[in-house]
Amino acid sequence: MLPLEGITVISLEQAVAAPFATRQLADLGARVIKVERPEVGDFARSYDETVKGMSSHFVWLNRSKESITLNLKDERARDILEKLLKRADIFVQNLAPGAAQRLGFGAEALRERHPSLIVCSISGYGSSGPYRDKKAYDLLVQCEAGLVSITGTPDTPSKVGISVADIAAGMYAYSSILAALFRRERTGEGASLEVSMLEALGEWMGYPLYYTLYGGEPPQRTGARHAAIAPYGPFVCGDGKTVFLGIQNEREWERFCEAVLERPELARDPRFESNSRRVANQKELGAVIEGVFGRLSSEGAISRLDRARIANARLRDVGEFIEHPQLAARGRWAEVGSPVGALRALSPPVDGLGASLGPIPEVGEHTEAILRELGCGPEALEELRRGGAV
Repeated sequence: MLPLEGITVISLEQAVAAPFATRQLADLGARVIKVERPEVGDFARSYDETVKGMSSHFVWLNRSKESITLNLKDERARDILEKLLKRADIFVQNLAPGAAQRLGFGAEALRERHPSLIVCSISGYGSSGPYRDKKAYDLLVQCEAGLVSITGTPDTPSKVGISVADIAAGMYAYSSILAALFRRERTGEGASLEVSMLEALGEWMGYPLYYTLYGGEPPQRTGARHAAIAPYGPFVCGDGKTVFLGIQNEREWERFCEAVLERPELARDPRFESNSRRVANQKELGAVIEGVFGRLSSEGAISRLDRARIANARLRDVGEFIEHPQLAARGRWAEVGSPVGALRALSPPVDGLGASLGPIPEVGEHTEAILRELGCGPEALEELRRGGAV
């Protein structure tokens, strides 16, 4: 039995944050009914066409879900959503600020009608404050949270290469829903949960926040190097390939000097005798390390680092990650169904609970079946279709 079997989630979702949260609930066995716009569906369906004509974002975020199309401007469609919510355990929405309330599906109204329902609302900046109604896309929230200011090279501030603000919000939504379910098991009480992208990403900004708050200056942009630890980052080897390494303490630094650089005297060099001194003299330190690594192949450097038990990594591109030997050895690849056939997918990153890896739905693929569950006959369904309600 999967942990969330028997739990029903209704999700009025789009883009990344809410779909990421609900897909993880679906992975654990919950029934997730995704409410989409008639015909076009979730706008993330059209971000790109790289997965055999499907969007890479949509494929990633929407396996194991059922899709029903509802035009919520139509009262009949809102009645259908209300019937679904009567049978549901969880309602998730990430519509534009205030939209759910205007439709009659705000958290307060829903909890009055369904006291045991767990309602989770995801937004860019939260339901109050001067930014309440401001549009929030991932890059923009990265900017507002200060993340872009500390990412990149000294000359070029850069965004993170994945939707990290959306992912942070989705993870906190997912974990808070699980906590609310656990509390409901003991008390019977539902919950009104609110997660904002800014505050979720703000939690992940903890180290630079405290560094700035009490140090007086933010961490400097250092490209792929660490702003506060050295040596920690990329070094070019003699074959032109890049190896990353990280030193965490003085024992490792001494071992690195002796076994990897084969220059034990460097451990006591006044320029490098503590982490703060190494950070202050990173340019000279980098020249010393690359002077040694420049005489080694990347495999030779990694071999030395491994023997010395110094943490290291190859710089892989995404294609090389897909072929990573560790993923293959641990059997992390699976297949999911889709409207365009079977697709490769990484299994959920937690073992021990089991997982559901169901197919990715077409827009409205399950509308008819779900309406039949609610007692809607063929004639009524046809009338709803003609009137544009579904």
